[in-house]
Amino acid sequence: MKIGIPKEIKVKENRVAGTPASVRMLVSAGHEVLVQQGAGVGSGYTDEQYAEAGAKIVPAPADAWSADLVLKVKEPIESEYGFLRPGLLLFTYLHLAADRKLTEALVRSRATAIAYETVQVGRRLPLLEPMSEIAGRMSAIVGAYYLSKAQGGEGVLLGGVPGVLPGNVLIIGGGTAGINAGRVAAGMGAEVTILEVDLQQMRFLDISLRGTAHTLFSNEQNLMDMLPQVDLLIGAVLVPGAKAPKLIRRDMLRAMKKNTVFVDIAIDQGGCAETSRATTHENPIYVEEDTLHYCVANMPGAYCRTATQALTNATIPYAVKLANLGFEEALAQVPELVPGLNTHAGHVTYKAVAEAHGMPWKEFVP
Repeated sequence: MKIGIPKEIKVKENRVAGTPASVRMLVSAGHEVLVQQGAGVGSGYTDEQYAEAGAKIVPAPADAWSADLVLKVKEPIESEYGFLRPGLLLFTYLHLAADRKLTEALVRSRATAIAYETVQVGRRLPLLEPMSEIAGRMSAIVGAYYLSKAQGGEGVLLGGVPGVLPGNVLIIGGGTAGINAGRVAAGMGAEVTILEVDLQQMRFLDISLRGTAHTLFSNEQNLMDMLPQVDLLIGAVLVPGAKAPKLIRRDMLRAMKKNTVFVDIAIDQGGCAETSRATTHENPIYVEEDTLHYCVANMPGAYCRTATQALTNATIPYAVKLANLGFEEALAQVPELVPGLNTHAGHVTYKAVAEAHGMPWKEFVP
């Protein structure tokens, strides 16, 4: 099969969908890999390294997109919609529930699109987990940074110092992103509380965090009780493939202290606050209700070398299966790919995406 790896063009997106080691795996399996010139430079990989691994370096995006299977990191943006076509198999993050225009473009094009974030093994999302780990750890770091008075924050050092109490961090959601946010915030010395609805997950959090963070049942009353004392609020809620629930209303933010920080990890799925709107690494923050909002939609792109390696470790084995077996046989033999399918042959095939946009849904049966 011919496999294309185009250069990412989202603002400040320096990740790449395949490392030279990934290319070597695909070429060794008998496939032709087309890597767009400069695709890996942002993550520290040269065209020469890809060529040595067996890739063909192609000059233009159209050349990489001409392949049968296209591997990306982020969803196609509007300037790339023209590359979508019948017969194309696209394997990337999509987050369609928060992007009606892309959903409609994929349906019109009749392309087959498999989303990393909805590939599912039991309750796990194995291709989302690596980026959730990075975004979770990052959220505590960027939150601490923007709490400084120089960045517009309230001037609180999360870890405190002897004689001064530490800052308070509240994390909504105790999944992969939430637990990683909790670990880093607790490591800084902050007072950390994680809101979670799953009692079994709360027991896991309690054991794995070894008393460095508290757990609290997630409901509106507990959230409202906590907000007035919070310095850093982190939204880490996730409903697989669906729009993030708006758990934080505007009036709730008014209860927070002035110049506190809110990091919305859920922004890829539309954000978990009424006030959330996507930002970029070029302009990462804005202020609403006297609260600094950090809502960068591709947070892990800031640590692109680590993120690329972590992502491709997880995605390339599935890409090899898709290339070796073809789309339909791969879904038949690898059942976790079935929920990954979001659009096919002019239809939305993931129910939560269809419900988010009020569009028809057609189940795909391999």
